Amino acid sequence: MIAVTQVTQPDDLKKVFAIREAVFVNEQQVAAEDEYDEYENSSRHFMAWCEGEPCGTARWRSTSNGIKLERFAVLRAFRGKGVGRALVKAVLDDVFSLQPEPIEKIYLHAQITAMPLYASFGFKAVGEQFDECGIQHYKMVLPSSAYPI
Repeated sequence: MIAVTQVTQPDDLKKVFAIREAVFVNEQQVAAEDEYDEYENSSRHFMAWCEGEPCGTARWRSTSNGIKLERFAVLRAFRGKGVGRALVKAVLDDVFSLQPEPIEKIYLHAQITAMPLYASFGFKAVGEQFDECGIQHYKMVLPSSAYPI
């Protein structure tokens, strides 16, 4: 059973950062100074739980370019179990519940290996492949025809 909750308590935010550190900093070798940014306090963070254990995280925030989904991370032991899918759905549900006006753009920077997950929700790759922190990405946008999910 996978549950996704919005993170509102400092102790849970510490768990979010621990998951991101395990996935991005330790496993993918992203520099810690690149992983944590000035948007931590202004983003809405989410944590996935599998049988009571924190196993994944994501966040979203408003930008001048639209709504940006980011920092999707699932601990290695929990991959392939639907945690990423549950996170994407929970984040999109939250975005749509809090944005009563039409949303101009919902986008993310997808690691190439995660593109099929986002595509399953209707996201489309746009532009050229690019490097972000030593990892290849594509910008993906959710067409307005895909709302709400």
